[in-house]
Amino acid sequence: MKKKILAAVMTVTMAAAILTGCGNAAGGNGAGSYTIGISQFAVHGSLDNCREGFLAGLAEEGIVEGENLKVEYVNAQAEPGTAAMTADNFVSKKVDMICAIATPSATTAYNSTLNSDIPVIYTAVSDPVGAGLANADGSSVGNITGTCDALAVDAQLQMIREILPDAKTIGIIYTTSEANSISTVAQYEEAAGNYGFEIVTTGVTAMSEVSLAAADMVKKVDCITNLTDNTVVSALQTVLEEANKAGIPVFGSEVEQVKAGCVASMGLEYFELGKQTGKMAAMVLKGEAKASDLKFETISEPSLYVNFAAAEKNGLTLPERYATDAYQSFDEIVVE
Repeated sequence: MKKKILAAVMTVTMAAAILTGCGNAAGGNGAGSYTIGISQFAVHGSLDNCREGFLAGLAEEGIVEGENLKVEYVNAQAEPGTAAMTADNFVSKKVDMICAIATPSATTAYNSTLNSDIPVIYTAVSDPVGAGLANADGSSVGNITGTCDALAVDAQLQMIREILPDAKTIGIIYTTSEANSISTVAQYEEAAGNYGFEIVTTGVTAMSEVSLAAADMVKKVDCITNLTDNTVVSALQTVLEEANKAGIPVFGSEVEQVKAGCVASMGLEYFELGKQTGKMAAMVLKGEAKASDLKFETISEPSLYVNFAAAEKNGLTLPERYATDAYQSFDEIVVE
């Protein structure tokens, strides 16, 4: 699938200029036409896959970009302030819907739309309840719903144990301000003992801290498992560089991390997650349901992704069945 990744790092000042005239598609309002503002929190492949899947899901329901759909897209480049500005701007433009990709974009979009009737549909939110976007029973807290990318923690730990039978410690670097990361770390800490592991964590507050965190982490652990933490994923190559120097493997949480050099993952298919989100959005746009009436949805079955080149680089011999059991495998490391 094609990846559309913005390469330039956007400062808040640059973002302000973009927000005055954002948009990347033809189309417009009118009878049977819609405008959706897409707020994506960071640049990395899985969030791009979510966005492309979201548009594909809409298209399958007859809402097609360039025909009866106008898309206004802004990437916040992992800057919370830019995400907030983006949401405020979409509200001032009175878009028909905001699609928020990743937890920080979802929470800012929800806050910005509280005094409007604009629905928010989110995707790639690992813990909607912990982020304050849903109630404990999965129902919405307001005019917002979407899809959850909760990690399959037990499946990941079981896979790591199979690959590293003698490992004792797993390192996790996470962003202290990301609710989804905090809740996932807690799940790892609760489950790790069942597989004979100890979890060692390091919290960061910004991408600039990841390099030092990784350099320190590799001295303490037998391997690292990566979350879907937006800040850390944006600095994945930094983590991999430090781990490779120390000779310890890094495990990913989804296919793009594996493609870029993580050994393996029991992860989700983010294009399909986005497509599922697009179909929910179509229901709301067509008036078939209100966002407030829809519980968030989750893709619960993980898939095995393997990078044999990354395994070889770490001196690992993977189980023979991985060659046939993997949903997707790679024989080279591809950094985009």
